[in-house]
Amino acid sequence: MPNFQTVYDEWLQAEIRNESGPRRRELLEKGLGHGTVAFLRQIWFPAMRSLTHLHPEWEVRDASNGYRYIDLAYLPGGGAKGGIEIQGFGPHARDLDVRRFKDLSWRHSMLAIDDWLFIPVAYLSIVEEPKRCQQLVLSFVGKFVAGEGAGSLTAMEAETVRYARRMFRPFTPSELMVHLNVSATYARRILHRLVELGRLKPVGGNKRYRSYALPDWNPLP
Repeated sequence: MPNFQTVYDEWLQAEIRNESGPRRRELLEKGLGHGTVAFLRQIWFPAMRSLTHLHPEWEVRDASNGYRYIDLAYLPGGGAKGGIEIQGFGPHARDLDVRRFKDLSWRHSMLAIDDWLFIPVAYLSIVEEPKRCQQLVLSFVGKFVAGEGAGSLTAMEAETVRYARRMFRPFTPSELMVHLNVSATYARRILHRLVELGRLKPVGGNKRYRSYALPDWNPLP
């Protein structure tokens, strides 16, 4: 795996170089917060092996035509928008009162209306549950992959992709058979079709007993 610090430094410098807006540029030049860097170092990078499509301190407009900043925006293209914010580190979280909570709720609501897929990640989870957070990242990214070209799938195939997206691990044909309430033969037929379409990939095992996962799934170290 590439060295995190090298990749991180190059990534952040590229974001600064490519930013023409003075507000976001100033934020980036100050450096990212401890919680965001910890998330990237301990969660995202080990799970994804890169920082591709991530943009820190991403600027968005709020309902009052002001500016807000998302800790990390995931923008893989095609109009897809994912947002990640780290909650619970330092005074940013300790001073969370009723007014601040209300403001955060409105913020998340407006992002959802603007078609952002948004996930908050607790700093304590980064520290205490890194593997679980890494699986969350894989499922988060998998949701964008699963959403591409859904119209070309049958109802059963689309549900299988949704099922794969919700799983934090590869799943077997037997598990899919139970989930869809279909025969083992039909479940395998669906899986083979999705592999042909590039929507799933086989993971481990021989041909009869292998498991399946989304294309971006990687076994965690």
